[in-house]
Amino acid sequence: MSSTDRSGAGIEREADVAPHVVIVGAGFAGVACAKELGHQGIAVTLIDKNTYHQFQPLLYQVATAQLSGGDIMRPIRGLFRKLPTVAVKEAEVTSIDPATRTVTTSTGLTFTGTHLVIAMGARPNFFGVEGAAEHSLPLYSATDAVKLRNRILQLFEDADLDATRIDKGALNFVIVGAGATGVETAGSLADMINDVMPQRYHDLAVARSRVYLVDHGNVVLAPFSDKAHEYAAKALTKKHVQLMLGRSVVEVADDRVVFGDGTEIATRCVVWAGGLQAVRVDTTEPMSTVRGGRIEAGQDLGVDGFPGVYAVGDIAAVSGPDGSPYPQLGAVAMQAGTAAANSILAEVAGKRTPSFDYHDKGIMAMIGRRAAVAEVGAHRHELHGPIAFGAWLGVHAWLLSTTRARIDAFMNWAWDSFSKSRSPAIIDDPDAPRIDWGDEDDDHDDHDDHDDHDQAVQHDDEHEAEYDDEHEEDSPERSSHDQKETT
Repeated sequence: MSSTDRSGAGIEREADVAPHVVIVGAGFAGVACAKELGHQGIAVTLIDKNTYHQFQPLLYQVATAQLSGGDIMRPIRGLFRKLPTVAVKEAEVTSIDPATRTVTTSTGLTFTGTHLVIAMGARPNFFGVEGAAEHSLPLYSATDAVKLRNRILQLFEDADLDATRIDKGALNFVIVGAGATGVETAGSLADMINDVMPQRYHDLAVARSRVYLVDHGNVVLAPFSDKAHEYAAKALTKKHVQLMLGRSVVEVADDRVVFGDGTEIATRCVVWAGGLQAVRVDTTEPMSTVRGGRIEAGQDLGVDGFPGVYAVGDIAAVSGPDGSPYPQLGAVAMQAGTAAANSILAEVAGKRTPSFDYHDKGIMAMIGRRAAVAEVGAHRHELHGPIAFGAWLGVHAWLLSTTRARIDAFMNWAWDSFSKSRSPAIIDDPDAPRIDWGDEDDDHDDHDDHDDHDQAVQHDDEHEAEYDDEHEEDSPERSSHDQKETT
């Protein structure tokens, strides 16, 4: 393994000053770094705007009521209760001075360390699509997931009160991005519509619900193999998800989504799973960045030109063996967080800092109940169907931060699998602004009746008949983050 000679050079501190590491961000990378340093007795200040750590790979299950928000969130302080040298601060960092390793919060407080680790994560990338930031629902945080779940459930309530709202798109759900996040959300939402909602809404034509999965590419789960592409597409189609591949979204309005060819779909729920970019933060001195605003980090995860400063997680770009940045995955973030801690420990000890050596264990994606794909190990051994589904459950349960979280998740998964009843399917923000279903003007009504629009949102009688038969018996660009790792 190669290494870099940082060994404390250029860091202005007295020899007898104990190391103090300031970490910004309590995601996978920040927590992993803080834990490794805490176990070695290093003083750490971990800063995050939230008081909880969230397990991002399961956000879509919160959004589709398979899990509750509490199942994927844990108090940050609780994660470090046995590491007394780790101090947690709830604050939003708005500015970074990499030269002095100082961060400033929104309230004006400052924190300075002998070392600084930037692990602030990412945010949705709307790629300049008109109205996407205002009217679509991203899925990158626990609050995003809860907001999306509430919107989905509220739409069913609104359609149940007035069936004419179905013609206005109340039960049309559009998911933009056919990577892992989009595919997993589409599959889980389709299961919810097919298996749960008919038993809850006796007066509602649930069969008129539509789930559209849109991507400008020609396959779903692009980072996976051709076999996985085919399997995933068939699994989604079987769940009545309508695939709209090779289509680009050019506008998201409050009541419709518009495609590059001029066609539209009336909808009040557009899920944005189309890509990520680095969190934006002001800096007193520019740091080198690459596409998506990611901070360029060296092989030891240090930021060139700023001794003692490291960048890890989704905000960082570290080149892999092929010269391209590692993907924005939880596994990469966790391993990078630990690696940054080891670099800091080596630097404090006056040794050369080791290079980051990412161990790729594979990728996987859930496609709804009893359907999944997995490509395990560096040689990508493929698993499809129930075996991959079981592997997905085991891996993701193990990655949860506590034993209680694992038990809670398994209980919810088992209950959902056997009962087809999603207990977290409740609206927990009844005071949120309601959707305005007011009368449209005549021009807009004419626009809604446009032939292209009819073509995009036509109600397939054959689809409804197939749905009824089944349920008589069982009553812009894709981000590399859109994979799921086996870790």
